[in-house]
Amino acid sequence: MQQFKSYFIFSKAHRSGILLLILLLGLTQLGYFLISSQNMPEREDAQWLEVQNEIDSLKLQVATHKDTIYPFNPNFISDYKGYRLGLTVNEIDRLHRFRAQNKYVNSAVEFQQVTQVSDAKLQTLSPYFKFPEWVTRKKDNRSNSYYTFSSKPTEAIVRKDINQASKEDLIAVNGIGEKLADKILIEKEKLGGFVSLEQFQFMWGIRPEALEDIGKRFFVSNNPSIKKIAINELSMKELSQFPYFNYALAKEIVVYRTMNNGIKEIADLTKIKGMPNEKIKIIALYLEF
Repeated sequence: MQQFKSYFIFSKAHRSGILLLILLLGLTQLGYFLISSQNMPEREDAQWLEVQNEIDSLKLQVATHKDTIYPFNPNFISDYKGYRLGLTVNEIDRLHRFRAQNKYVNSAVEFQQVTQVSDAKLQTLSPYFKFPEWVTRKKDNRSNSYYTFSSKPTEAIVRKDINQASKEDLIAVNGIGEKLADKILIEKEKLGGFVSLEQFQFMWGIRPEALEDIGKRFFVSNNPSIKKIAINELSMKELSQFPYFNYALAKEIVVYRTMNNGIKEIADLTKIKGMPNEKIKIIALYLEF
């Protein structure tokens, strides 16, 4: 026991050395802590800066996508497109009233006269106006079996209901060939009938000059005989078969109507994820709430 105790008996020099060692360890720990504390904000600032740069980059991408304007025929501006272009409700309504008379604007000046848009707004939009080739006096010599661009003889046009149009009636339209006429008839069969001539601007392959000629040759009867779909009753699979819907959108419709006790009006459609708002007025004409 006496020998064991001797291990814990230190001389004055030993005690001084131990105290000095403890002091050095303490100073070393304190220095490490101070250096780490100084570097930590720098690391955090660098991380936050990296995150902020990513956020700014995403914002720039969204803004660029939102502000992108593609060439379009101003005669066929829908309510939704007009809103995206920054037109007021009154300006859009003036254009629609003008078009309801089966008239067309053929220049930026005429567009301003009809809509009464400001000079600044016209200057922003007019570079993207795309009028029919006969208006711009440019000829398209390209040939494509999908289109028919050959000049057709002048004839007296008697407008008829688009839902009564035959394949021959459609081929008579400038810019529509046999394949495109077949596609239109198939689309009519799927929908049960057309409810508006505006539907043709969303159909791939129909050029602006064809849209204009369709407006001259056809109309939609006030009460087209179409079978409406009960949006609050049909299953997800049945909804997905409607041409303007797909399976993903049908699923969102079922989820929305379940959580909100049904879809009661057009405004409810705009709240459904994935709903093509630019076609919403047309879609609503096929629905039974």
